[in-house]
Amino acid sequence: MKTSLVAIVLTFAGLASGQQTAPPSPAQPAASPQPAAQAQPQKKEIKDPAEYNAYVSAVQQQDAAGKISGLEAFLAQYPNSVMKEDALEVLMGAYQQAGNQAKVMDTANRLLTANANNVRALVLLAYNERAAQKWADAKGHAERGLQALPTMPKPDGTSDADFEKQKGQLAGLLESVAGFSALQLKDNATAEKDLRMAVEADPGNVENVYPLALASLTATPEDDVNGLFFIARAANLVKDPAGKAQITKFGRSKYVKYHGSDEGWNDLLTLTATTPLPPAGFTVKQYVPPTPAEQAHDLVKDKTPADLKKLSFAEWELVLSSGSPEDADKVWSVIKGVALQMEATVMKAGATELQIAASQDDIDAKRADIVLTMTGTIPPKLMPAEGSTLDFEGTPVSYTASPFVMTMEKGALLTKAAPKKPPVHRKPSQ
Repeated sequence: MKTSLVAIVLTFAGLASGQQTAPPSPAQPAASPQPAAQAQPQKKEIKDPAEYNAYVSAVQQQDAAGKISGLEAFLAQYPNSVMKEDALEVLMGAYQQAGNQAKVMDTANRLLTANANNVRALVLLAYNERAAQKWADAKGHAERGLQALPTMPKPDGTSDADFEKQKGQLAGLLESVAGFSALQLKDNATAEKDLRMAVEADPGNVENVYPLALASLTATPEDDVNGLFFIARAANLVKDPAGKAQITKFGRSKYVKYHGSDEGWNDLLTLTATTPLPPAGFTVKQYVPPTPAEQAHDLVKDKTPADLKKLSFAEWELVLSSGSPEDADKVWSVIKGVALQMEATVMKAGATELQIAASQDDIDAKRADIVLTMTGTIPPKLMPAEGSTLDFEGTPVSYTASPFVMTMEKGALLTKAAPKKPPVHRKPSQ
């Protein structure tokens, strides 16, 4: 946790003990009823003078130890006091001031027993549970705090403007805890919702921006456009050079995966340096892989017959099996009837016919993509074993597009080194 979050928590934990508001007066004679429109919230009153004096004496102690001692004695003597919740809030702040974190947490739980919607107690519990990686507890208390926040009573002496500012800060902290905890629990939908609100409340806080990016990029389905925006924003906000480099590298890889290249990534970094939230209409164009027909067309366009003859067998197979008739004809017209020397793997061997695979995809699938008719009978001592690698020469005479099989004649085994086409994958690498 960073100092900024700690400061907020300590500020609100200490509100009760830090405020020098006037203690409640003993009960006074009832005033004349006011019209409903002018009715004021009923103030708490201590009717017993001894209880009143005990409370005032405790809260007016100047040092934390004296305040703790006085308030614990007051709560023990008056467990059902109308000021119980107020006393526990002051006590929680006093324990915080004394540095007794265990007692802070214990008092926060006592506060929730007195009032299940006490926002300050929920904030402290949620914050400390996040620090202790108690994700489910932190998320639950943060969500309860957000639900209770609209009805949080305004402290005496606090202006409306200051109170709204305080509630806004508390809301941002609770949303941050709820969202980050939800992310650890793999509840990405909740994480995105709460962290987005936390970012909107404090756009420059990388502790919320970076988790929001992760929640978006790892959601199911992924929210790539928002995720890419916020990961670029996080790369701009982080100050540590090593952290900046790591986040930038991660963001670029995610951008390339989604967009297909890093074109536009630097522009996104420039945009997010000064723009805290995605502007209206913001998008990142998604990469759509080319279809096999489009890949086939890209292989043959602008190529001469000599270039087409130099393609691998796998590339010929792609064009002949998936390309347009025009593209397939370009390749077939170059290799039909031409003696070719290649390398392949034997799938099935016969005396006058071999079923072989010359593309790596078909080798892996153990499927023949060439039927080679030999010029004569293969001697037993030269008969290739199934699964072995074979150097051969053959002349293409026909093919079937799907499933692809090329028929070759005038087959001959090559016994000495000669230029040949090694097996490669049918689809070109992207």
